[in-house]
Amino acid sequence: MGLQNAYFKKLRERAKTSRVYVNYQLEGLEIARLLGDEEHKSLYIKLAKEGDARELRRIAGEVAEMNNVENKGAYFMTLLARRKSRPSSKPQAPNHK
Repeated sequence: MGLQNAYFKKLRERAKTSRVYVNYQLEGLEIARLLGDEEHKSLYIKLAKEGDARELRRIAGEVAEMNNVENKGAYFMTLLARRKSRPSSKPQAPNHK
């Protein structure tokens, strides 16, 4: 029984180790690290998967350099929401009647 317990103990320890399988996971983890918000790493991984990971990381880098921001994760999300709510810069088709 001792060998079996040691095996399960090793499995539990391995489960605690983070593994990265695809690029967006790495990007999301890097964003969480930059913002000091590892608690919400799954959110950043999802954002990196669904959006432009490079742009997200650029924004996170800018926020990370700001010394006057107390909650960098929340500020990052605010900036992201503002960018999404901005009207598109695509030219509008002329309105012919």
